[in-house]
Amino acid sequence: MDEENQPKSIGKGMIAIAWLLALGILTLFFNNLLENQYNPNQVVNSNSYQDGTREVILQRSRNGHYVATGALNNLAVNFLLDTGATWVSIPEHIANKINLSKGVEMDVSTANGTITTYATRVDTVTLGDIQLHNVRASINPYASDDDILLGMSFLKELELIQRGNTLILRQYH
Repeated sequence: MDEENQPKSIGKGMIAIAWLLALGILTLFFNNLLENQYNPNQVVNSNSYQDGTREVILQRSRNGHYVATGALNNLAVNFLLDTGATWVSIPEHIANKINLSKGVEMDVSTANGTITTYATRVDTVTLGDIQLHNVRASINPYASDDDILLGMSFLKELELIQRGNTLILRQYH
């Protein structure tokens, strides 16, 4: 390589590296922005009161659903609140991570038709300061995403109050 062209070559390499770094930072920024729009409740707004009442306040996502970060048996998960689901519905790959056993086969009706799921129970379901034990659930072998449908087997134990884009969940003791 010619000694005159060496600084130009180094300069072009530095420009390429700067562009790659800029693209990487922009990718991280926009991925985070999209995740916040999908799940505005990554940090759940929660309160506990002296009388034992616990409260969680959720914001509606951009697509109109209530999505929140919580836990199944201490495994962090995303919940999609679904009052149309009878039970908490767990994709099989997540059920395997927390060692849930498959119980009785059940045929359930979904928006996409009838599927076979398996009854199970979750030791602990946590959403903010609200925690329920021995919650009925189903293992869904057809779900490929990571969202847990937080159905009525959990929600029936709570008071739900919706105002505008806010949903308040209350657990009384």
